[in-house]
Amino acid sequence: MTQLRPRRSVLYLPGANERALEKAKTIPADGLILDLEDAVAPDMKSAARERVCQAVAAWRDGAYGGREVAIRVNGIGTQWHASDLAAAAKAGPAAVVVPKIGSAADVHAIEKVLETGGAPDTTTIWAMVETPAAMLRAQEIAGASQRLNVLVMGTNDLAKELHAEHVPGRAPLLAGLGLALLAARAEGKAILDGVYNDVQNLAGFEAECGQGQQFGFDGKTLIHPTQVEPCNRVFSPTQQQIEESRAVLDAWESALAEGRGVATVNGRMIENLHVDNARRILAVAEAISKL
Repeated sequence: MTQLRPRRSVLYLPGANERALEKAKTIPADGLILDLEDAVAPDMKSAARERVCQAVAAWRDGAYGGREVAIRVNGIGTQWHASDLAAAAKAGPAAVVVPKIGSAADVHAIEKVLETGGAPDTTTIWAMVETPAAMLRAQEIAGASQRLNVLVMGTNDLAKELHAEHVPGRAPLLAGLGLALLAARAEGKAILDGVYNDVQNLAGFEAECGQGQQFGFDGKTLIHPTQVEPCNRVFSPTQQQIEESRAVLDAWESALAEGRGVATVNGRMIENLHVDNARRILAVAEAISKL
């Protein structure tokens, strides 16, 4: 199996805050999103744009270690979008995060600007899906481009558009979460769960991480450094899962060597789907160990 890229924890950072950008070099998040949108006041947009591009240059020189560094631009149709996207293309981050993607046409427009702007092939598109229309077109969006490799849930905006409340368990959002997750898996793309707003409620945050992990999300976007450690822990394979996965593979390989098409582990019959899942878990664990 191809080695997976861990994206357990992806932390938003305000692009205008030089101190936060510097501190992020030591935060053990798998990824960082340098934000030019919500976290930046209108009169600071230009300065923040320059600052995040400088941070990306430092990342390319190794200053951020193995962390994946992305830039979130302002949305299509805003007065800052074109300048943000042109600057991001030139800077060449790991990814450009684009809010409120609603169709394949939006993805194609972003892709064209990145290509004409000289973005390296390694700069991918992370599409934020955060409206009812995006949920209903999620597979169209996920499959729109080979350059697009991650969907990012915008759960705050989705709740607003639905006139829904933020409640434990996220019942009002489950349909949208499920549609986006189905789309990502159907198109072979990664998908990140949305943010948790109450940074003081670590128990509630960890419970939501557990829900996202059980659903099948690859990781979660974060708004505060204190959320990184529990998020990494929840989205990492446990030692028990690793040991069970090794046992599954050993049993399967022994069965094949003996000419048997069936294997059992702890009384449970093993099929190809269990083998594939075991390989995925071990690939994720190996990738995390190399961070």
